[in-house]
Amino acid sequence: MPTLERMSRIRVAGPAMVAALALWAPGAQAQATGADLPQVEALDALIPAGSPFGFALSGQKSEMLAEAAAADPSASRVVGGRVSAPGAWPWQVGLVLAGRPVGPETHFCGGSMVLDDWVLTAAHCLVVPDASGNHFVLGPQQFQIVVGTNELRPGAGDVIGVRSIHLYPAYDPNGFDNDMALVRLERAPRVPYQLVTVPTDEFADILDEPGIPTIVTGWGLTEWGTKPAELHEVQIQMMPRELCNADMLEMPITLAANGFLLAVDALGVDDDDAQMLWEALLARTPQPLSANMICSGAFEGGKTSCNGDSGGPLVVPLADGSFTQVGVVAFGMADAESRSCDATARFSVYMRTANYLPWMNAVLAANP
Repeated sequence: MPTLERMSRIRVAGPAMVAALALWAPGAQAQATGADLPQVEALDALIPAGSPFGFALSGQKSEMLAEAAAADPSASRVVGGRVSAPGAWPWQVGLVLAGRPVGPETHFCGGSMVLDDWVLTAAHCLVVPDASGNHFVLGPQQFQIVVGTNELRPGAGDVIGVRSIHLYPAYDPNGFDNDMALVRLERAPRVPYQLVTVPTDEFADILDEPGIPTIVTGWGLTEWGTKPAELHEVQIQMMPRELCNADMLEMPITLAANGFLLAVDALGVDDDDAQMLWEALLARTPQPLSANMICSGAFEGGKTSCNGDSGGPLVVPLADGSFTQVGVVAFGMADAESRSCDATARFSVYMRTANYLPWMNAVLAANP
């Protein structure tokens, strides 16, 4: 039987490359799933803050960027990151509103070139809710892909139309899992670009280990709430799953503990029985990270992806100078008092690309 590497149309990185790892040197109700979500028709019915696309379309992003720029005009870096060198990360693309000038205000998500006319991104970038709680997938005519530039401005790069949209069939917009999508372009880019590889499952098992260096790139919001025109990058590392799960459960466990204590006091449950019940409850609590997710960040916090980075690539550097995409930006920790991500968070969560390699190849085979 042919190996996955030989069958795959997506360029893959395999375990033979493990010796090439190198340290990075800076340079609700039941809903339809991805398989059967209807296409959006009335854009004016969307909830502005309900999706990255809706936020950009409503003009609220422009207002927020203007406010942030007035408060600190010098703010121009992603959370803990720096401006990328011209031509760096040539597989990075931006998703922008169709028919609008290219710029930070019209950009709403990131993505990566995995084939000459295929882009990998996050499903939640392409799904929008209405006021009734229904979800819809964007139409190809409603957004475009910017390729071959690190700066979001009119005339930069190649702006390409969308031919088709393919959500992972099991994606549920009410949850976080299976947040993957492929976008087929109307044509190949006419500017310089590169394809990024996706690791095989065996190789990804090695790359998932805590401490492996990673880099996330994007045009997402900064720690000051600004959204830069220049592509930014931040060096982070794979984080232990136990730490990420514990951080995400900290607030819900605290809230649950307060209610639990009130309940056992009201019911007269003695301390030993209460402790036994509490431990049993914790043992049955689902872990936030599914097997399809990885987390990457920094123990000291303050280095993370942010709003607008969704759908973009998380890559691991290899000693031969190449990179492989281990993750797609999915979600992070939110700041309850701001309109942005938590700039002090220790990590963000990414969809594990290797888990979706069979699906990606199936989509490509069905759409020759």
